[in-house]
Amino acid sequence: MSFFVYILCCNDSTLYVGSTNDIVRRLYQHNNLKSGATYTKGRRPVTLIYIEMFKTLREAKQREYAIKCLTREEKLELIGI
Repeated sequence: MSFFVYILCCNDSTLYVGSTNDIVRRLYQHNNLKSGATYTKGRRPVTLIYIEMFKTLREAKQREYAIKCLTREEKLELIGI
């Protein structure tokens, strides 16, 4: 099983960082369901702009935390924008 860390660009141009083991399902949740993250519910639609893959949940969660600690400018630099 693979785990993913991702960055979404919200409709208001803010960035959201998350992790999952099913990126397609999670993106659908963010854009369509009440079970999507509270942060993204009022900022739909969201667009997937960055993704990294990991072998373990622990690695993915550690990377998610590291990315969340970055400034917006650092996140944009990571993405290549």
